[in-house]
Amino acid sequence: MADGKPASIKDVARLAGVSEQTVSRTVHDSPAVRPATKEKVRRAIAELGYRPSNAGRALRRGCYMALGIVMGNISETGNRDRLEMFVDAAAAQGYTIALLKMDREEPLSLGQAADRMSSLSIDGMIYVLNRTPEDFDTFVPRAGLPEVIISMHDHPACPTVDSDQEASAHAVVDYLVERGHTKIWHIGGPSRSLAGLARESGWRSAMLDHGIEPPQVIAGDWSPESGYAAGVLLADKVRSGACTAVFASDDAMAYGCMCALSDAGISVPDDVSLVGADDISSTFVPNSRLTSLHFDNSAIAEWAIGKLVIPERMEDGCNHKLFPGHLVERGSVRDLR
Repeated sequence: MADGKPASIKDVARLAGVSEQTVSRTVHDSPAVRPATKEKVRRAIAELGYRPSNAGRALRRGCYMALGIVMGNISETGNRDRLEMFVDAAAAQGYTIALLKMDREEPLSLGQAADRMSSLSIDGMIYVLNRTPEDFDTFVPRAGLPEVIISMHDHPACPTVDSDQEASAHAVVDYLVERGHTKIWHIGGPSRSLAGLARESGWRSAMLDHGIEPPQVIAGDWSPESGYAAGVLLADKVRSGACTAVFASDDAMAYGCMCALSDAGISVPDDVSLVGADDISSTFVPNSRLTSLHFDNSAIAEWAIGKLVIPERMEDGCNHKLFPGHLVERGSVRDLR
């Protein structure tokens, strides 16, 4: 408006020549308002730049119809898929999402994230943990604001849900051993990544369960560049017979490794087998042939959103849930039996 103040519902009603109740009904697309009147009100809204009050809507509905998500990283392919699933699950319940990205380098605190996010107009919060917060065990949720933590670990006060990363990685090794592989190398994730550490632990424990001494983990950082560097190191291991299979902690590193091996004249799967994780290669590689560990991010999102917006689910007694992953077989594993 000309005086710099935001337009009010009274301003819209005055310009359109209708009551404030008619403006409110038009905003909510009520069938009680005639189409011609709606059009007149909408023109007035557009002319004045009117925005309905969140506070007013919250008072009428008893909630804001918005949920907060705290994430430490949204650029990695696995996290992008997770975020999309949360947005879809929230939309299915009629909710929108407010996103808070925490600095990946600063110390992670659930309390600080809750302070920042709870100042917004939201009805609940989800914390997606890529690393362990300093206050994980001592964090206390805000009264009257339901919260869910995406974590493989149980929490004393908050519902938690995630994929069973460790058991799923164990199953990858079982799968490779069943096909005659005993020289299985691992490209790990970043040292602070909870998912990377769990996948490495599953690989290591499975190797030991099969009586195989695990070789040294090759460190990666989720990027195809780190996978390529790992593939350069592994090329000599493949040529010498010291490596017949590689389990990469994500698909991006798996494809980087595959490119390096190809550049070295080594074929997947004829010379070495390769398995990835997160099953997102088809989103960036046409005609993907990578066998990969798939995690049900949609089920995780639906469980977490349900806990926040469906009261009986918050009270159902199930406050820690791990969803199993499953292997999607394509064409990157050779049977040595």
